Amino acid sequence: MSRSIVVVGGGLAGLVAARHLADGGTDVTVYEQHETVGGRVRSRKHRGFILDRGFQVLLTGYPALERELDLEALELRYFNPGAVIARPGQRSVLSDPLRDPLAAFETVTNTEVSFSDKLRTLAVRRDLAGRSFESLLSRSDSSIREYLREWGFSERYLSNFIAPFYGGITLDRSLGTSKRVFEYTFKALSDGRTAVPADGMGAISRQLADRAEKAGAEIVTGEAVTELKPKRRHTTVVTDEDRRAVDAVVVATQPSVAARLTGNDDIPTDGVGCVTQYYRLEGPPLKTGKRLLLNAGDTAPNTIVPLSEVAPEYATGDDHLLNATFLGENVLETSSEQLAAQTHQTLEAWYPERSFESLRRLETDRIPFAQFGQPPGVHDSLPDVRDGGRRTYLAGEYTEWSSIQGAMESGRKAAEAVLEDR
Repeated sequence: MSRSIVVVGGGLAGLVAARHLADGGTDVTVYEQHETVGGRVRSRKHRGFILDRGFQVLLTGYPALERELDLEALELRYFNPGAVIARPGQRSVLSDPLRDPLAAFETVTNTEVSFSDKLRTLAVRRDLAGRSFESLLSRSDSSIREYLREWGFSERYLSNFIAPFYGGITLDRSLGTSKRVFEYTFKALSDGRTAVPADGMGAISRQLADRAEKAGAEIVTGEAVTELKPKRRHTTVVTDEDRRAVDAVVVATQPSVAARLTGNDDIPTDGVGCVTQYYRLEGPPLKTGKRLLLNAGDTAPNTIVPLSEVAPEYATGDDHLLNATFLGENVLETSSEQLAAQTHQTLEAWYPERSFESLRRLETDRIPFAQFGQPPGVHDSLPDVRDGGRRTYLAGEYTEWSSIQGAMESGRKAAEAVLEDR
C-alpha cells in the first residue's frame, strides 16, 4: 500500500525530498505558497535581463550537486578563480595559481596580500584537501577570524581579501561566522568551480521540480499550508483551500514558518540580511577576467559582480548587467537611490579612466532573511530531520548549514528518514 506524504514548501530542500520520496514509492504532494517554486533560489526576467533573487552562485564542488542535479543540462557559465581586489584608483587580481596559471604572475606580484599569506593560503588548501566534507561540520569551532589568525594570517590579508570575499559568502564582513562555513566553502571552491546557469539560478529550482514530477510527485503552487494536526493514525494537513489526512509530513519551509508549524524552538529563526541591486551598463565591459570585484577600500557595496561578462545570457543586446551587494544592520532601510549612488561613486573611483554616466539601476532586492545566523557552535544545536514532531520531519538548510549544499542534503536525509520509518 502506497504511503501518502505531504511536503510543505517547494524550495530546494522540499523539491529534493519530494523526488527521493517519489522514487521510494510514496504518494507525494508538494504545497508551495508562492506561484513559483524555488524559495530563495529564484530568477525573473526584467526588460530582457535575467535577475536572480539576490546575488547567488553555484559551487560545483558541493557533494550534493552530482547526486541531485544534471549540471550539463544547466549550461553552466563559469567564473574564473579568485577575485579583483579594488580600491580607489587601483585594481589587482588575486587568484589560485594552481587552477589559474594565466593569472599566476598577477597573483604572485599582487601587493595587497603578502607572499607569506599566499603561502599560508596554499597550506590551508592542502590541509582541507586531506579532510572529508562530512568531517568539517563536526570539527572544533571558532570564528573565521580566530581560525585564520591561528594559521598566522595578517590583518592586512583579512581586511583586503577575506573580509569582502567571505562577506559575500556569509554576509558578515566582521568574520564572526563559524569557521566550519569557511572550511566547507574553501574546500568546495578548491575542489570545483563557481558558476551560474545560463538561464539564471532559478533554473536549478526548475530542474529539481521537473525531476520530482517525473518521479511521480505532484507540485501545487499558490496554496499555503496553515496548520498541521497530528492524530493517532495520521496527520491532518490544513491548507488555504482544503484539508487532508496523510501518513507523514515533511516541513521544508523557511525557518520561522517551520517553527510555527512544528513548535520546534531549536529551529534557528534569527536571519542575516542583505540588499542587492542590478544595473544596466552601456559601453565597454569592466574586463575583470570573469571575476567579482571586492571592495577593499570601503564596505558599501561589499562586492560588484559583472554578471553578463560571466554569463552573456543574463543581459540583452550590447548592454552589460552588474550586481552590487550591500551588507550591514541598517542597509535594509537605506533608500535604493542612495545605494545606487554609492555604487556609481565606487565604480568611478575604481575605474577613473572611464565614465559611468550610462549606469542605470534596474531592480533592488531587499532580503531580510538571506541566511540563518551561523556564529561559532551553532551547528551543534541545530535540529535533526526527525525533530518535527509526530509523523513530521524537517527538511531545510537549518538542519545542516546555510547553503545550497545544506538545503539539498537535508532534503535527501529527510526523505530517507521517512522511508526508513514508514
